[in-house]
Amino acid sequence: MPQILVLYPAFAMALLTFVAAAWLLRCRIKAVKSGLAPLYFRLNHGAKLPDYVVQATQHYDNLFEMPMLFYVVVLLAYVTQQADWALMWLGWGYVGTRLAHTLIHLGQNKLRQRMRVFLFSYALLVLMWVWLFVCLVTSNQA
Repeated sequence: MPQILVLYPAFAMALLTFVAAAWLLRCRIKAVKSGLAPLYFRLNHGAKLPDYVVQATQHYDNLFEMPMLFYVVVLLAYVTQQADWALMWLGWGYVGTRLAHTLIHLGQNKLRQRMRVFLFSYALLVLMWVWLFVCLVTSNQA
């Protein structure tokens, strides 16, 4: 497998983060147009934010938590030349579940649905790390 293919899910994940940032900006502009003082954003305190802004902010922040481990495992797989089809497809699965999580969180925000998708994405991420570890250990045995 061409090693570069393992990087494509990381680009998709970055795109998802950029889209979430644009969504957050849209929500903040809407809040200001609805009466929130723009100076609130100088220090991010001094007013109660509308729920949709809090929700979008939390989601954007989430994209800099667990997904950071995703970027690291993808880069490690690429740098160590251990990327294979399984790792690439696990990566696409992770991105797909994070996309589903985004749609749920920024949409109807059904907590059970969101939790299940998050747990599935978490399991995929753990599996990626385990898979890479096994690949590294077994490649050093040869």
